[in-house]
Amino acid sequence: MYRALTRDIEVSVEPYYLAEQSDPEDNRYVWGYRVVITNHSSSSVRLVSRYWNITDQNGQVDEVNGPGVVGDQPRLTPGETYEYSSGCPLDTPSGMMFGHYNMVTDQGESFDVAIPAFSLDTPNLRRVLN
Repeated sequence: MYRALTRDIEVSVEPYYLAEQSDPEDNRYVWGYRVVITNHSSSSVRLVSRYWNITDQNGQVDEVNGPGVVGDQPRLTPGETYEYSSGCPLDTPSGMMFGHYNMVTDQGESFDVAIPAFSLDTPNLRRVLN
């Protein structure tokens, strides 16, 4: 589990390899990831948009921007948790992801909340260190 805390908003991510959706012979590797967002602050916030930086093991970067998450723009009251799952395909057997969510308080203040960097690693991947 990977975690980041920004302004008392905690983001936890748990990635997992989806072997049944992957086809290594065709250079297709797929991961799912579960995200849990917990509002530890004293203000309600709405998740307005997301930004993801997805980098494969060759350094190829794909940036994803968009409204909300999985078709939702959840509002979290103090102490509330929101959870969702999504997925990511890559052409390589490993990579990494990180990003941020843009949140807005009920008072209209906008700020970014970090999504922790996390690795996408195919099980039993042989690592070579230079």
